[in-house]
Amino acid sequence: MLEKLKRDISGQIVLPGDKDYDAARRIWNAMIDRRPALIVYCATTQDVVRAVNFAMDTGLPLAVRGGGHNIAGNAVCDGGIVVDLSRMKAATVDPGSRRVTIEAGALLSDLDAATQAHGLATPVGINSTTGIAGLTLGGGFGWLSRKHGMTVDNLESAEVVTAAARWCAPARPRIPTSSGRCRAAAAISASSPASSSGSIPSARKC
Repeated sequence: MLEKLKRDISGQIVLPGDKDYDAARRIWNAMIDRRPALIVYCATTQDVVRAVNFAMDTGLPLAVRGGGHNIAGNAVCDGGIVVDLSRMKAATVDPGSRRVTIEAGALLSDLDAATQAHGLATPVGINSTTGIAGLTLGGGFGWLSRKHGMTVDNLESAEVVTAAARWCAPARPRIPTSSGRCRAAAAISASSPASSSGSIPSARKC
């Protein structure tokens, strides 16, 4: 079954004993010292689906790593499978609509680098090493939030792979639940100042 997973994914699998294993299981909170049975570096949405299916088929515990910044260490588990999204960090900005589409392994520094090139910003946290997916799912509060709301308030759509390995096309989010994980296509608004009609934007052109 593991050999099939290796053949089917376009990413990389790291196992105990591999030279990259210790680095792959290391997260921001260095006090967390957990040893997963395998780590799957996903490169595509289909990789995520296949990794989650593998966890279901084998009965292994499952952890999902975005930025790996969670202080409790939820991004890694003992004896299970880590679906690692940290190599999926592409960010694409549409300056005309002031929207950015960003993958779930991206950090806040990746988001800022992409948006600031166009003079845009959106409310995120204050630590550049935080993952954008976990921050957004947790609400997200930072320097711009008092005026422009939480990070999740700026989420326009999300592509989701559920815990049942079901792929859901990008759509406007409803209340987040533990049954799904945002993978990518989180289009976050970076809007201009409030219009004369009194509507309040989620973020503004800097």
